[in-house]
Amino acid sequence: MESSDKPRLPRGVRLRYDEVRQRWTLLAPERIFEVDGTAAAVLQLCDGERDLGAIVAELASRFQAPPDVIEKDVIAMLAGLQAKRVLET
Repeated sequence: MESSDKPRLPRGVRLRYDEVRQRWTLLAPERIFEVDGTAAAVLQLCDGERDLGAIVAELASRFQAPPDVIEKDVIAMLAGLQAKRVLET
């Protein structure tokens, strides 16, 4: 994944907060993934409009962390979701 890529959830995949269970879920056809609050913060920014660089900059500002550390973690997470076909670039 490169900094110019614009990640987005594909058609049929949704990020939802489950009020009953008090947790974030990523819903895909015939699959469900539980995601923590940090992953949800990243996925909320994956709208197909922002590129990876803008997502990392926003997260670095929000969490007051070094962008290079955040970028490495975000790329690893998004690559895993891309391999599971619940994220597109």
